[in-house]
Amino acid sequence: MAGIYLHIPFCKKACHYCDFHFSTSPQYKDQMLKALRHEIILRKNYLAGEKVETIYFGGGTPSLLSADEIQTLIGEITELFEVSPTAEVTLEANPDDLNPQKVKELRQTLINRFSIGVQSFFEEDLKWMNRAHSAGEAQSSIKRVQDAGFENITADLIYGYPLLSKPKWEHNIQQLIELHIPHISSYSMTVEPATALSSFIKKGEQKPMDEGQSAAQFLILMEQLIEAGFDHYEISNFAKPGLYSKHNSNYWEGVPYLGIGPSAHSFNGESRQWNISNNSKYIDQIELKKIPAEIEVLSIENRINEYIMTSLRTSKGMNLNKITERFGSDYSNEIKDGLEPFIDKSWINLKDHIVTLTTDGKLFADHIASELFINT
Repeated sequence: MAGIYLHIPFCKKACHYCDFHFSTSPQYKDQMLKALRHEIILRKNYLAGEKVETIYFGGGTPSLLSADEIQTLIGEITELFEVSPTAEVTLEANPDDLNPQKVKELRQTLINRFSIGVQSFFEEDLKWMNRAHSAGEAQSSIKRVQDAGFENITADLIYGYPLLSKPKWEHNIQQLIELHIPHISSYSMTVEPATALSSFIKKGEQKPMDEGQSAAQFLILMEQLIEAGFDHYEISNFAKPGLYSKHNSNYWEGVPYLGIGPSAHSFNGESRQWNISNNSKYIDQIELKKIPAEIEVLSIENRINEYIMTSLRTSKGMNLNKITERFGSDYSNEIKDGLEPFIDKSWINLKDHIVTLTTDGKLFADHIASELFINT
């Protein structure tokens, strides 16, 4: 089963921490939508006949599009690809876009899952982040979507920033539990180089992020959500049993996917490619029937290291037997030799050739993975 991701590169305003590719000007929206449709046509053979199990609208803010615009893009996909009748079709949405009329119209499309960018239920925190929505909209949008009959919903929260005290963080988590959200994605605030937040910190206008605070709040997140019946199935993702994100799970399990739009990435099992992160250049190239993408053919070491990075983040863990079957025992033995220091620290468990992170190990997931990488 394969997935298709569509990058909608428009936002109402720029969040201070975000380094994703987007524009706050809707100037090229019509040309962009035309280019997206044309790229879908140009890339119709990329997935080599694989059945499409997931479609995901990301960005940017794809909820800025009208329901008709969204359904037109879905229609182009269903016409050119074999899409499963039970496909998961996700729309990332900001709370302020989910007004009653918009939700009613989206109910008439194939969208069956929402990813709502809540981030916080506190007004001052949302203003600090420069989010477009209010605290009241964060809560009302979720209830509105639920009342319209959408049950498969995920919400995002951010932790590890100066304004977020322990009581506020516990309140944010509890709010989503009480709203019966079945899937929660949560990320530590990171300071990316070309962002307003990075500039504020360099000028001394904002405090830097505190790693100790972030670690403590991640532990609170794990404790509260597991106690509430969630599975911690990936480092940043928690879900009630049976309601894992199919689309994101495809990424972590190495399933092929096609990325449509500027900055979108694609993977076919052997190579990766990524489109140019420039709206006007993307549109111009697509009009010439060219894919404005760079391609990287993955070496064996690249593929192993990607598997190490993604599998260790999941509750399924890293399967050493799978590495042996795919790439040979020399590689799996080398990785196994590198596990000892982390076993000694009780950061990982090794059982029946499956390597998983302990609770403490989840605090060091990226470090552990990088130490286990095969050197090229």
